[in-house]
Amino acid sequence: MIQDIYPHKLDNSYRNREIKAEDILFVFDKEGRMLLNNNEGSLALPGGMEFPDHKAKYLFSVDKDSYFMAEGKAECEYPGYGSYTIREIRDILSGVDVYAAFTAYHLWKWYSDNRFCGKCGGGLIHDEKERALKCPACKNMIYPRINPAVIVGVTKGDSMLITKYRRGYGHSALVAGFTEIGETLEETVAREVMEETGIRVKNIRYYKSQPWGMAQDILVGFYCEADGDAEIHMDENELKYADWVKREESYE
Repeated sequence: MIQDIYPHKLDNSYRNREIKAEDILFVFDKEGRMLLNNNEGSLALPGGMEFPDHKAKYLFSVDKDSYFMAEGKAECEYPGYGSYTIREIRDILSGVDVYAAFTAYHLWKWYSDNRFCGKCGGGLIHDEKERALKCPACKNMIYPRINPAVIVGVTKGDSMLITKYRRGYGHSALVAGFTEIGETLEETVAREVMEETGIRVKNIRYYKSQPWGMAQDILVGFYCEADGDAEIHMDENELKYADWVKREESYE
């Protein structure tokens, strides 16, 4: 899982501090693409002083490494740098770097989407004591958005329910979806499996959770079992494939 960076440790407590040369800087363009330094064919995150014209906002640290985000957006091409989507970053970076990139993207998206107060319409400013945006006019406080979502391993004997989305992610996947207002996570599991595949489930049990900054999620994993005949009635608007796959079978 992407956050399994042991023995490294994330410290996401907020600090109001200045960037240094040895720190790491995330620079995003208006589409959320991230700049990487192309040093003799090796792609890496920029150092703290590589974009001195941009004011930098502290994000978090991993062990002794501190990560910042440039507050100004990259609006043009920079010699020696390339722009990459968060999905591309997932395949380029590894270990702590890819986890840090996902977490930084989560925060960039939140900052980018919250420039004005939803209560009075006033401009928001950074709070100096905690990770929050505040409205000087009405004192409203806005904290980072985290969307609860589930991902579900549905089993039937030695088979697991495998799907492919009609749009977006092109590889095989488990049933997944966002929790709606008033639902428990277990109710989300049952609803999403029923909506996408027409299968009732039982014995819903928690597995693990995972931060998923790509969609501002906390992704909560569950296992459950098919209840009844387990005949698939696929939602063709949502999926282009759904089938029971045995353990020994391969799929993409």
